Amino acid sequence: MIVTETTPARIARIGFLGLWLVITIFPLYWIIVTSFKAPGDIFSYPLQYWPAEFSFDNYVQLFEKADFGTYVVNSLIVSTAAATTATLISLLSAYVLARFEFRSKTAILMAFLVTQMIPAFIALGPLYLLMVDLGLVDDRFGLILVYVAVCIPFCTIMLRGFFANIPDALEEAAMIDGCSRLGALFRVIVPVMKPGIVAAFIFNFVNCWNELFLSVTLMNKDENKTIPTALNGFITSFNIDWGSMSAAAVLTILPTMILFAFASRYIVQGLTAGAVKG
Repeated sequence: MIVTETTPARIARIGFLGLWLVITIFPLYWIIVTSFKAPGDIFSYPLQYWPAEFSFDNYVQLFEKADFGTYVVNSLIVSTAAATTATLISLLSAYVLARFEFRSKTAILMAFLVTQMIPAFIALGPLYLLMVDLGLVDDRFGLILVYVAVCIPFCTIMLRGFFANIPDALEEAAMIDGCSRLGALFRVIVPVMKPGIVAAFIFNFVNCWNELFLSVTLMNKDENKTIPTALNGFITSFNIDWGSMSAAAVLTILPTMILFAFASRYIVQGLTAGAVKG
């Protein structure tokens, strides 16, 4: 029996979704509008929902006083290196977990799942002491290592689902034709898994790009700070620089929006492919 949606129900559904869309988008809209307001107009009353005059002072101050360009470069280097390394390692570990049977396989999968349930800030103390002993505090390489370790469990579980959807016959055919197991993986399986790999890389990149607690704990010098640490620096005990913070937030959001816009097709294909079979 097919139940058709009545007109009042449809209106209510569309109205609810429209209201939810406004509630979701308004904070982003307000940040963008605030970033283009003159410093004196940010706290004007009544509230200005549209700038009376567009001003780029907040963006100019951001690069002149806060050296925001250095933070952007640091974030790009750390996020790209960590996401690439974590995706490659997770690709290999997910392949092993999907294709081979061994005694500790279930225990490893459970350990990866459990790590996703533990808040990251719980390990900040021991992790900081470990990085001090290794001499990697205030070092971008140290932060990359930590991000790689954080990204691997989730990325491995995610990519394992993609491997499970690919028939073993593809590898077997490639190995019969003379490929090694690694050759069959990178020449046959990886091209088929491209949407999943791109989706995993983007999730890793965004997680590293937006991460705050670890970067604040491990980075103290201005020349090594990432964007989230820089944003946190606009908040002081007596004042919040809303103009500069809004401008920085807009510039922080842009790379991830561009990344998602160009790779949205791969993300949709990757998520739907990996969700079918575990």
